[in-house]
Amino acid sequence: MTVPPKRFHLDKPPAKLMGVCAGIANYAGIDATIVRIGFVIGTIFGFGSLLLIYLLIGFLAPKA
Repeated sequence: MTVPPKRFHLDKPPAKLMGVCAGIANYAGIDATIVRIGFVIGTIFGFGSLLLIYLLIGFLAPKA
């Protein structure tokens, strides 16, 4: 029996904004809070570049 490959998708039920961090956490098998903290820190130190990446993922990724 083969296991179907994991696919990334936005995770709307536990979402705070668009479900990007929850989707990444679900895909990676970690807590969504860790991903959210990482995005905030990355946005601060990346001068907002992660905010643009977040929005792109939010609009282009498939919904669950």
